[in-house]
Amino acid sequence: MRHFLEVDDLNLDELQQVLELSTKPDLPKVLDGQGVALIFEKPSGRTRNSMEMATVQLGGHPMYVKPEELGIDTRETAEDVVRTMAGYHSVLAARVFDHDRLERMAATNAMPIVNLLSDVAHPMQALADLLTIEQEIGLTRVGKVAYVGDANNVWRSLAIGCSMLGIETSVASPAGHGPNADDLERIVTHGSAVQVTDDPHEAVNEADVVYTDVWTSMGQESEKAERLDAFSRFTVDSALMTTANPSSIFMHCLPAHRGEEVTDEVIESAQSKVFPQAHNRMHSARGLLSWIIGETTNHGQ
Repeated sequence: MRHFLEVDDLNLDELQQVLELSTKPDLPKVLDGQGVALIFEKPSGRTRNSMEMATVQLGGHPMYVKPEELGIDTRETAEDVVRTMAGYHSVLAARVFDHDRLERMAATNAMPIVNLLSDVAHPMQALADLLTIEQEIGLTRVGKVAYVGDANNVWRSLAIGCSMLGIETSVASPAGHGPNADDLERIVTHGSAVQVTDDPHEAVNEADVVYTDVWTSMGQESEKAERLDAFSRFTVDSALMTTANPSSIFMHCLPAHRGEEVTDEVIESAQSKVFPQAHNRMHSARGLLSWIIGETTNHGQ
């Protein structure tokens, strides 16, 4: 039984297989007559739409499940929810506050579990990011991916994926918002270096990709004032983009808080690929679902 809770749940060959599948619009209907349960503890725009359409394109039926309908770990345990859902659906994909809940779900091995975002990781976003980089530049031609802002779940999954593919990364964050030692160790274990700095210009220097995310993520609303102050030097603007390679691209997982982590001028520039990147959420979801169903069919539990 295979699960996808973080990018390195795949090995390098499998990651490349998923990215290749993501480029194919007419994949076999491997979900014909089957359901995919979609559980969202946090709001979702791109993730829900992309997963639902990817499921439909593979012949399946997406079932959106509100968290209050399940009451995970209040009405019944996460483990019991998965064992029940396994009788109805072929895959369970969930967006959760606590990554440990996904780990517990996966430990049942009742059905494939896919992480749609947790406090620790956002691997589905990373797949779309890597697909976008491949389309716009070519993964083998990228020298450095620079991330400016909070070293959060989006940064971690992207950095892991880049390291697996031999791409160096850099991250610029204010004090107290940079990467932790465990994440850095996990990233460099895959073979690529990580540059850590509190200077956005140093991080972006000669980068091929400049990436940012919101300064205040879901669940951090009470910290917004402090974060606006801490990240005030970390806006991706036109001046910062001139530090990158002239042919560099700008990426953002969206939604964007224009005027905070990125200016209108940058996000609307020719270098910005944020909307193809968002559209690739559907294509990469289709690729991942096709791969994970194939693994389940071919190898079982």
